[in-house]
Amino acid sequence: MDEYELFRSECETEVENQGADDEFLEQKRVWVSRAMEHRYSYHFEWLGRPIIQFPQDIVAMQEVVWTVQPELIIETGIAHGGSLILSASLLELNASCGGSPEAQVVGIDVDIRNHNRTSIEDHPLSHRISMIEGSSTAPAVIDQVVELAKTVDRVLVCLDSNHTHTHVLSELEIYSPMVSVGSYCIVFDTLIEQLSTDYLASTGRPWEPGNSPGTAVDAFLAGSAAGRFEVDHLITNRLMVTSARGGYLKRVA
Repeated sequence: MDEYELFRSECETEVENQGADDEFLEQKRVWVSRAMEHRYSYHFEWLGRPIIQFPQDIVAMQEVVWTVQPELIIETGIAHGGSLILSASLLELNASCGGSPEAQVVGIDVDIRNHNRTSIEDHPLSHRISMIEGSSTAPAVIDQVVELAKTVDRVLVCLDSNHTHTHVLSELEIYSPMVSVGSYCIVFDTLIEQLSTDYLASTGRPWEPGNSPGTAVDAFLAGSAAGRFEVDHLITNRLMVTSARGGYLKRVA
């Protein structure tokens, strides 16, 4: 075992212990709940565009994209476009290091506001980005994405649009077959299961504990995903603070 492999092995043991530390997990839960009240994840940008993510998940995305070397990243949910810009920048870095020179990210959103579309299209990394306006579960949208996925070998999927159980489970059933073996389907905002109903009610959104990406992931893993996908606990145990605990789903078959 060389020095790097030894270091990685030591880290994995430490991460497993960290993820099993109940006191640390409770402190994290309290911190995340308070952070959400302050809209903490709304306060960051990536290369000039707001990116509504915890910084820890941004780092994890870099690690996943480097490891998988995707030729296509499919993202549901665009908002201000920061996540699209992040993906495009990581694909650009991969290409500069010998990765696919033609790698692309496609973003899907039911409502791409004009000012966001313009800012994304004017960005220096726009040559790696395409956008589709429409519901991620609409047949016409799905057909377009399927055609894109057919042209490449390595596909990564990120789900971050409507966070209700029914919608996320539908997205999982639709987009998971496009994920290449060894790659990931990342389901964001599983943390809704950990948040208070009072806080969620104050946001005016239709999701809540029991009706969230977390419950959709559970149903997916217990159903059609059995034997095909598994939760990569090493990622979220390493991050601790993440919006996608239990949501980094690795395709294994």
